[in-house]
Amino acid sequence: MTLARPILSDPPTQAARPVVLRDVPGVSRVLTPEALAFLADLQAQFGPRLAALRTARRQRQAGYDTGLLPEFLVETADIRAGDWEAAPVPAPLRDRRVEITGPVDRKMMINALNSGAKVFMADFEDASAPRFDIMIAGQVNMMDYRDGALSHDDPRTGRSYRLNDRTAVLIVRPRGLHMEEDNVMMGGHPIAAALFDFGLHIFHNGVALAETGRGPFYYLPKLENHREARLWNDIFVFAQDRLGLPKGTIKATVLIETLRAAFEMDEIIWELRDHIAGLNCGRWDYIFSYIKCLQAHPNFVLPDRAQVTMDRAFLAAYSARLVEVCHRRGIHAMGGMAAQIPVKDDATANEAAFAKVRADKLREVTAGHDGTWVAHPDLVPVAMEVFDAEMPGPNQIRQPRQHPRVTAEALLKPHSGTVTEAGLRGNVSVAIEYLAAWLSGRGAVPIHNLMEDAATAEIARSQIWQWIRHGAAVELEAGGARQMDADWLAELIQQEIETILNRLGATGFHRGHYASAARIFQEAACAETLPDFITTPAYAVLNALD
Repeated sequence: MTLARPILSDPPTQAARPVVLRDVPGVSRVLTPEALAFLADLQAQFGPRLAALRTARRQRQAGYDTGLLPEFLVETADIRAGDWEAAPVPAPLRDRRVEITGPVDRKMMINALNSGAKVFMADFEDASAPRFDIMIAGQVNMMDYRDGALSHDDPRTGRSYRLNDRTAVLIVRPRGLHMEEDNVMMGGHPIAAALFDFGLHIFHNGVALAETGRGPFYYLPKLENHREARLWNDIFVFAQDRLGLPKGTIKATVLIETLRAAFEMDEIIWELRDHIAGLNCGRWDYIFSYIKCLQAHPNFVLPDRAQVTMDRAFLAAYSARLVEVCHRRGIHAMGGMAAQIPVKDDATANEAAFAKVRADKLREVTAGHDGTWVAHPDLVPVAMEVFDAEMPGPNQIRQPRQHPRVTAEALLKPHSGTVTEAGLRGNVSVAIEYLAAWLSGRGAVPIHNLMEDAATAEIARSQIWQWIRHGAAVELEAGGARQMDADWLAELIQQEIETILNRLGATGFHRGHYASAARIFQEAACAETLPDFITTPAYAVLNALD
């Protein structure tokens, strides 16, 4: 028998009760007085530390902007050199060979859980637009999953969606530490989005999931260092103590998607050693972080996104180090996203997309990864076939392997290549299309036969910012080259707007929020200082539209 409500081991503290600013469907079920009291305690306990860590991020970036480079920490050398392992990975997470990711939309959750993948990552972060009704609906869906009641009847098509008897293991990704939930205020300030998402999920579902062996499991996004991992560990301990869960019940996988974190993999695992199940190569956000971290350094300008591949330069070093560190510490080394999606009505293009997925997954499993990500249910069998053939056991953690020594220089080595007009125009198109969809409430968007999330827009605008800042020479389709500048970007944005207008008409253009998307993108790409996250100014617009 499962418990729908947790039993708190201690009475709530006297933290001020959060104020909910919007009434949306499901809010009374999710934001109960007890849940709000739990959120208040989380925010009171950890909000000040989180604010200090955000300040430390800005200070660290200021150092990089004045000439410093990331390096391995001297003060934690003993942790890196030590002979230790994290706590054992629980049985439900031992075989993670194929994981599918997606938003917390009800129908998409059911399709993903039924996809045949070993794991489904339900994403409150990059694959979901953080509109308040979407975030609350996602929590409702999590509660219905807890109770075995997750179903959907589509009134438009008449189709019914139900969970199979066997489904993927559910892992939840809360929003990153940099984000806030503006619709819930406490002490005059928004509550941290990470605490909001995690707190509501663990409060409502943690006890029941633990009783039935289904969790609670989490993916932690965009950590930059071991001190942020320590914060999450303390949050886990606090939640377990309050809910009466045994120590180590919560298991988390950390996405290594920032350049700084790649230098602190051992230290991150150490801080979370009772709660960690693996690290993941979050490749798209990692490219964005590389650009952002090294934005002031002209020697680290990257070529077109299509040329920044996982088989060389800093990405290959990062992948190799992640496998070596994870296996030395007894946890999973998860591969990255295959963003390709099926191409309808074009068999040749569809097979080419599937071939790219096979090659990428073969590279990962050969390198030692224990599993991988896909973005579409049709790609689950493709990735599964590759891993089944090359990895007969549940994982490769204990398989002997020669690991190359990865130096700081290797982790920083930029890709060689060219900046092309096609790559530039592609960045403009993808950034505007994605941001418009995001403002319309969609966080996972098919664009040019790829499933894109917020990391796509971040790469696009940060690359263009970098090319403008350092005057990159762009190879023109007609021959010759032109130096990248803000005026040219304005021309390209205008051309893209005209293309969208011709395709959708004036009504479709305005309903699709393309003007706002183009403005947000242009301001971010041409800013004097590279904005930390494009979703921050976009979030203000999203709330105004809601």
